[in-house]
Amino acid sequence: MNYWLVKSEPNAFSWQQFVADGKTIWDGVRNYQARNNLMEMKKDDLVLFYHSVSEKQVVGIAKVSREHFPDPTIEDKRWVVVEMVPNKELAKPVSLEQIKNEKKLSELALVKQSRLSVMPLTKEQFDLIVGLGKV
Repeated sequence: MNYWLVKSEPNAFSWQQFVADGKTIWDGVRNYQARNNLMEMKKDDLVLFYHSVSEKQVVGIAKVSREHFPDPTIEDKRWVVVEMVPNKELAKPVSLEQIKNEKKLSELALVKQSRLSVMPLTKEQFDLIVGLGKV
């Protein structure tokens, strides 16, 4: 199993909307590194859902329900999506500040590459963030 973090602006697509919808395709990725990360996602991988920009916090855990396929929102087949379903809301959101204050998370792409929208995590990083969220 692999672990990931995806970022979404809460005013564009929030965790609450994701839960209400029951599933989503993760579209709109137009960065090659993020696209390559989408292509590495496997069914049942766990994904932290991060509200970017205004909130800057991890709010929930999703699960990959379908591996990458061409982005249906455009004709350019270089870009892909994955389908995800909500898994669990964190009892307490984990802020970017909390993440930055954890020495074991100092190498996290969220800290080092703040503009990357889809990033891998190690199991240790995933577990630490989930632990901070008291799931």
